Amino acid sequence: MKKKAKSVVSYNKWGYIFLIPFLVVFVVFQLIPLVSTIGNSFYEHYMSGMKEIGPNFIGIANYKKLFSDGDIWQYFGNTMIMWIMGFVPQIIVSLLFAAWFSDPSLRLKAQRFFKTVIYLPNLIMASAFAMLFFTLFADSGPINSILISLGILDEPFRFMSNVGSVRTLVAMMNFLMWFGNTTILLLAGMMGIDTSLFEAAEVDGATPRQIFWRITLPILRPILVYVMVTSLIGGLQMFDVPQILTDGTGDPMRSSMTLIMFLNKHLYSKNYGMGGALSVFLFIITGILSVIVFKFSGNQDKYGKA
Repeated sequence: MKKKAKSVVSYNKWGYIFLIPFLVVFVVFQLIPLVSTIGNSFYEHYMSGMKEIGPNFIGIANYKKLFSDGDIWQYFGNTMIMWIMGFVPQIIVSLLFAAWFSDPSLRLKAQRFFKTVIYLPNLIMASAFAMLFFTLFADSGPINSILISLGILDEPFRFMSNVGSVRTLVAMMNFLMWFGNTTILLLAGMMGIDTSLFEAAEVDGATPRQIFWRITLPILRPILVYVMVTSLIGGLQMFDVPQILTDGTGDPMRSSMTLIMFLNKHLYSKNYGMGGALSVFLFIITGILSVIVFKFSGNQDKYGKA
C-alpha cells in the first residue's frame, strides 16, 4: 500500500514540474505587470518636456481626475457601440453558416474550400484591413468613384467625416476579421451534438426551427458564452482598426475614440499615473461585464430551462 502511494506521489510530481513554465510566464508577464499597473495608478508620474515629474504618491487623485471630465464615459460608450454593431451580425452570420455546414441534408459541395475562405480574413492583420478600408472609402477613393459613376451620388460622400459611417466601417472590419473564427467554433460545437437527438425530435414532429431553438442553441450555450466573453474582451481592447482609420484622432468629434486609444495617448505622453488608473478601470469593467454575461447566459441547465 505504501509503495502504491509513493508511486502516485512520484507521478503527481511531474504534473507540478510541467506547470512551472506556465507559472513563470504568468508571474513575469501578467502578475508583475498587473501589480505594477495598480501601483502606478496611485502615483503622479509623467514627463513635462524633458523633465520627469514623480513618482509622487497622490492616492486616488488620478481616479478623481479620470472621472471628473466625463470623457471616459464617452469613450466607453463609443467602444461598446462599435463592438455591438460588429458582434450582432457576427454571431447571426456565424450561426447561419455553422448550421448550413453541419446540416447533412443540404449536401454542400467544396465545404473545405468555403471554410478556408471564411477563416482567411482572421489571418490578415487589422492594420492592413484598416489601410485597405481607408483607401477604399477616401473622398477620392474607388467607392465614391463607383457611386458617382452610377449616379447614386452627385459629389463624394465624406465617409471619414460622418459619425455613423466611421463607426459602421470599424464595426464592419471587426465583423469581417472575426466571423470566420466564430463560425469554426460554433461549427465544431454543432458537429459534436448527438444526431440521435435530431432524429428523435423529427420523429416527434418537431420543425427545423423548433429543433434549432430547442436543441441546438441550448447545447451550444457554453460555446456561445465563450464566444461572447472573448469577443467582449476583444471589443474593450479595440485599438488598431479605429487608430489607423482615423489617424489616432478618433474623429469625427471623438465619436470613434476607444478606451485603449485614450490609454495609448496617456502612455505616449508618458503619463504613467493616469495610464495606470485607466488600465485598472478597464480591468474592473471587463470583469463586471464578463460576470454579467455569465449571470444571464450561463445559469440554465443543460436542457435550457431556468
